[in-house]
Parts: sequence; C-alpha cells; structure tokens
Amino acid sequence: MAAPKKSPIKETDQETAKETAKEKPQEKSQEKASEHGNGSPSVPEFTREQELSALRDMLLIRRFEEKAGQLYGMGAIGGFCHLYIGQEAIVVGMQMALKKGDQVITGYRDHGHMLATGMEAKGVMAELTGRHAGYSRGKGGSMHMFSKAENFFGGHGIVAAQVSLGTGLAFANRYRGNDFVSLTYFGDGAANQGQVYESFNMAELWKLPVIYIIENNRYAMGTSVTRSSAQTDFSKRGISFNIPGEQVDGMDVRAVKAAGDMAVAWCRAGKGPFILEMQTYRYRGHSMSDPAKYRTREEVDKVRHDSDPIEQVRNRLLAANMSEQDLKAIDAEVREIVNAAADFAQHAPEPDAAELWTDVYR
Repeated sequence: MAAPKKSPIKETDQETAKETAKEKPQEKSQEKASEHGNGSPSVPEFTREQELSALRDMLLIRRFEEKAGQLYGMGAIGGFCHLYIGQEAIVVGMQMALKKGDQVITGYRDHGHMLATGMEAKGVMAELTGRHAGYSRGKGGSMHMFSKAENFFGGHGIVAAQVSLGTGLAFANRYRGNDFVSLTYFGDGAANQGQVYESFNMAELWKLPVIYIIENNRYAMGTSVTRSSAQTDFSKRGISFNIPGEQVDGMDVRAVKAAGDMAVAWCRAGKGPFILEMQTYRYRGHSMSDPAKYRTREEVDKVRHDSDPIEQVRNRLLAANMSEQDLKAIDAEVREIVNAAADFAQHAPEPDAAELWTDVYR
C-alpha cells in the first residue's frame, strides 16, 4: 500500500528551502510577465560610465550595511536593524530612471534607499547610533529617518504602511498638476496586506503616478512565498484593478533600469500606476536578530555565486578591459567613506535631553 502524501500545510521552511535552492530569483522569464503587462523591455547594455556609477553606488550600500552589521554586533547600534545586502541593484537601478522631484518611500529595510537617493552616509550612520547629527536627530533610528531635500519620505516600521502613504504622494502630484512620480517600495510579505489593495484601487481609479515596487526576496520575515502566498507571481497582483505589472531580474541593475524607464514613462504619460516585481534575494536574515534557519547555507551561497548584483558589474567591467587594480581602488574609496561615517557616528554627540519634547504631536 502506498504511503499517504504529506500535507503541504505541514511542510517546513527547511524543506521548502531545499526545493527552491535550485532556482534563481530571476527564474521566471520576462516573456511570461509581458503577457499581462506593457511588454517587458529588453536589457540594454550600460555605457562604461553607467557601469562605474552603478558599481560605486551598489558598493556604497554593500559596505555601509556590512559596517552597520558590525556596529550592531558591537552594541553601538540598538533596536531593529534590517540590512539590504544582496538587493542593491533595485534601488540603484530605479534611481537611474528618476529625475529631481520624484519621491521615494519604503518600509524598514531602508538604508540602501536612503543612500541611493543621495542622503549622506555620515547622517544615516549617525541616526543608526542615535546621535544628534542623524537625519532624525537620533530619535528615529534605523526605521524612521527622512530627507525632504532628497525627497525620501521614510523608512516605516509598520508593515505596508508606506503603500498608502506613497499612493498619497502620487495623489498630491496629480492634484498639483506636475509630472513627478512616487516610487513606493514594499516586500513580498507586505504584499498580502489589505491596505495595499485599497491603495491599488484608488491609484487606478484616479490614474495616480505611482510605481509599486515589490521587492520579492522570497522569504518575507522568514516564511517562503510558496507557503504564504496563493499567487506567487506578484506582478499579477494588480490584474483585478487593471494595473499592469512586470517581473524584473532584480539582481541585474541594467534590467532594473530598463524596467524603471518603462514604468516611469507610463506614469508621466498619465496612464496611472504600474507594478514592478523585483525578483531578488537578501543574504542576511530578516533582521540582525534572525539566524535565518529556514533556508540552507547552500542556497545562499548559490545565489551569491550565480547572481550577485555587484559581481555582475565587476565582471562586465573586467571583460571591457578595466583592471582589477582600478576596481580595488574604487572599493577602497568606498570603504574610506563608510569608515569615516562609522567613526563620525560613534563620536558625534547624543541628543540633548530637551529633544524629548521636540517634534512631538500633542
């Protein structure tokens, strides 16, 4: 007699990890995505200048996050700390598609977004260590800092809270009659929140210029998307609202830039919202307190080896006759910036006690 089949409800994350270890984050083709979207753009080659710019920006995020992880382990950073290591190509590629005045808002895995929009490493790191020189005067920490100058509207700790706020930014743009676009980032876990779909409905109804960027790193807070989402093709989440969507290789900065150009043009033309599912992968746990036992080390190593966004750019530059020495010099420059930021953030003064009464609604 054949053994009974195991119920999928009892399947563990470790078993899921073993099955998905063979897959790359970009496994699903863009051809399939184009069936319900506006037609996936081809991936254009970058110029040498674009490659170098992308490399510097992604290295800045990578080295900054590595240093933040070290400071957290030393006790210099407290509270929550969610690192962006592995996902750098998304924010860097999308920023390359924007113009001054466009807005960015995201959740709590936000340091990369801050740096990509132009916020200074010293100010971001000082906020992580709770110093007055931080972007929120040391009172916001990792998840709550903003920059009006760079049109970065947060860092939000409540899951999916930024989606309705990002939709509101787009409404303001439409109301004012400008052609600015709101980039609203959220993860595969947040994609199941109800306010996301309320926002989708309003955005399409009023043709709001908002790009919903779903950073699908496959595990949300620690549960595989195959166990938590009935529809794992997140680019289809807007179908019932007539919102087009595309799946994008979020590990290739060129693919992100091409998709960003397409979605931005759609929004600026007054056609309403657009969904981009960025298929990506985070190398670290959900937060610094997460040991990430729900996936195998082999899976993480395979993604690093096959798909790392920074290594892809380095390899293309090497193939274009750039020397290893020149690439190491760029990395050294970035490390110097990050080390200076870390030193500044550990020695800058803490907020005065009077700051407890500022910026508080009464």
